[in-house]
Amino acid sequence: MRIISYLGQYTDLMLKVLRRPDKGKLFRKQLFVEMDNIGLDSMGIVMIISVFMGAILAIQTAAQTDNPLYPGYLIGFAVRESIILEFSPTIISLILAGKVGSRIASEVGTMRVTEQIDALEMMGVNSANYLIAPKLFAAIITLPMLTTVSMFLGISGGLLATYLTDIVAPTEYLSGIQMWFVPYEIFYALVKTVVFAIIITTVSGFHGYKIKGGALDVGRASTKAVVHSSILIILFNLLLTQLLL
Repeated sequence: MRIISYLGQYTDLMLKVLRRPDKGKLFRKQLFVEMDNIGLDSMGIVMIISVFMGAILAIQTAAQTDNPLYPGYLIGFAVRESIILEFSPTIISLILAGKVGSRIASEVGTMRVTEQIDALEMMGVNSANYLIAPKLFAAIITLPMLTTVSMFLGISGGLLATYLTDIVAPTEYLSGIQMWFVPYEIFYALVKTVVFAIIITTVSGFHGYKIKGGALDVGRASTKAVVHSSILIILFNLLLTQLLL
């Protein structure tokens, strides 16, 4: 019954979030602020993790295929497929669920416990739309960009590993990257990222918006936001993989 209650409250909140903003100019201004908070502030961690994970994938793949019967270009192929299909869209989204999701939940939750949301409602402002909608659309715009950057840096990290070690010749690695490339895989990864962006922002915003209590409850709401977002990302990853691939 609690799940049904949560779904009902979540749906009701999303109907408020997706209404037309009362002031378009203010919404656009807040949208750019959230694009900076969600996108640019996350660029550093995405870049670092992507480069190192690409290098690690290349080294591990080489270790598992250390056999003369396996051509060297398979390492580049395996790294490309792993980065595009799973690492960049899914693992990066799980990391951002912790970074971005907890920030959104704590920010909105703090406004709830300090009665700032109540003040907005008293002034006739659609507080759900004002607080959550810019975050939602900013994430939809910026997370696919972060995923694209992650793909490029992840594959480049694998190439860097070939230069720093003798796992395979860089030319063979580059040949593997280009072999059997299917552009639809990029589309698939970006579609997943958009869905994950919606999950992260709306679930985190929901937990922050519906909070009751004080400062300790803000911490609990942030934890729930991260946990529930992560679970839903894994679940929808399975569903989207089944539907799109």
